[in-house]
Amino acid sequence: MSRVSFKALAVWLLAAPAGAADLPYAEPVFPQLDSAQIELGQLLFYDPILSGSKTVSCATCHHPKFATGDAVSLGLGDGGSGLGPDRVVDTDNLPEQRIPRNAPPLFNLGASEFTVFFHDGRLEQDATRASGIRTPLGAEMEMGFASALSAQSMFPVLSPDEMAGHYAENDVAQAVRQGLLTGPGGAWDILAQRVAAIPEYRARFDDVIGEEAIGFTDISDAVAAFLDFEWRGVASPFDLYLRNGTEMDPAAMRGMDLFYGKADCASCHAGRFQTDHDFHAIAMPQIGPGKAARFESHARDTGRMRVTGDPEDAYAFRTPPLRNVAQTGPYGHSGAYATLEGVVRHHLDPVASLRTYDISQAVMPGLDADDLRVMSDVEEVDAIAAANDLAPMTLSDAEVDDLIAFLNALTDPQSIRGALGVPDAVPSGLPVDR
Repeated sequence: MSRVSFKALAVWLLAAPAGAADLPYAEPVFPQLDSAQIELGQLLFYDPILSGSKTVSCATCHHPKFATGDAVSLGLGDGGSGLGPDRVVDTDNLPEQRIPRNAPPLFNLGASEFTVFFHDGRLEQDATRASGIRTPLGAEMEMGFASALSAQSMFPVLSPDEMAGHYAENDVAQAVRQGLLTGPGGAWDILAQRVAAIPEYRARFDDVIGEEAIGFTDISDAVAAFLDFEWRGVASPFDLYLRNGTEMDPAAMRGMDLFYGKADCASCHAGRFQTDHDFHAIAMPQIGPGKAARFESHARDTGRMRVTGDPEDAYAFRTPPLRNVAQTGPYGHSGAYATLEGVVRHHLDPVASLRTYDISQAVMPGLDADDLRVMSDVEEVDAIAAANDLAPMTLSDAEVDDLIAFLNALTDPQSIRGALGVPDAVPSGLPVDR
């Protein structure tokens, strides 16, 4: 590896310059966990009991079969049947729309550096608040969680398109529609009572929290413990290179030079897990329903601006971590690119890539005209292009190949398989997604 690139590694990984001989290897910091809580969280993660209509689990959109995603650009939650690319609309329970953003991977989320969650960062750690976290939903949604990871792991249960269901089709959906989220009779309370009524769950919670009443945050804390334990990806060829100097294959070594050098990927994909945890606008194509409230009629997704209200944040999205990235497509907040090469080449000239975007680069079963509303609107595309802050660059085809070889070297096969795997059954007796 070149001397310049190695210095770049020191800067981006350790926030301090160092030479090849004195670069320390700092292991990621993960919290201590309780095995009973982890095993409880595993069951809850795969159990549809946490969805309004008892048909969708966390694993429906975050399955180890698809590297903790669902292998489609934009998924179907409530109102769908099947798994991954085979998931289709359930004609007996029609969904209102696709889930508006791509399902992000779950690797290493328990590491101490992960303090910002979701594509727009709408939930994050905040030491100035009594709860230690911040979300636009307000203080009542923040209290009682053991961590921000715990809080984020349970917000999907309140989403009509993800897990809650629509209108009055079940008690959870009805509570959400009435704005009853927390407190007695709220959506979280309904789900906690469902879980508490199942003897095996009650017994397992006894081992974790004693005989206290099960609260919703007890459920989310258990799910978070499982997420933290199950998918720690810290044994990729790149990790082995950093840890003990074991060189990757030559193409990956050249790609690492490019990543931390000429290609300047590490200006955003910095740190141990290749993310600065910040937000950037890179003219990513917008497909699907967009991020809009039910009373809004547009299909745009302005990303971070929906959280901050600052026009400077328009179309900026969180820098995704890159561990196991070769396995976690489609890519982008809307899953616009099915292949790693496609999204890498987008970075070379984002605006040109946006303007020539072809929907065939996505994985969109059941595509309809509404999924292309934004990309068919010249003014909307111009707005996305105007917000771009990533300058074009030139790489040869061979350099792109080397860069992709390095990205493949970020794969840790064991973390993709998971530590505990998919349970044979869950205490509710409901079907487990396989």
